Amino acid sequence: MATVELTTGNFDEVASSDGIVLIDFWAEWCGPCKRFAPVYERSAGKHPDIVFGKVDTEAQQELGAKFEIRSIPTIMAIRDGVIVFSQAGALPESALENLIEQVQGLDMDDVRKKLAEHNH
Repeated sequence: MATVELTTGNFDEVASSDGIVLIDFWAEWCGPCKRFAPVYERSAGKHPDIVFGKVDTEAQQELGAKFEIRSIPTIMAIRDGVIVFSQAGALPESALENLIEQVQGLDMDDVRKKLAEHNH
């Protein structure tokens, strides 16, 4: 599956869907972003069950501000509408695949329980 361009218009709908959504916050002028893009695209090709989204932080400044993106690239993982990972820096392919495995292995009932405890 090709990556999906995320905008303020479609972000909430895509991010709140069931399953895993990976998001690459990037910009055209960012060298590390350009080097990471082919890694991200290859991963998208290997995992048709995962939504791979991209947010151009120049065109979508509201989204960058909403998620306090200070450095790009930043990778965010959302599962079943819950942000479970966010980290700045381009990942090597092996680390990206490892991240995907970890997100797939999460017990979301446990994650929601811990979030509820943390928010009280």
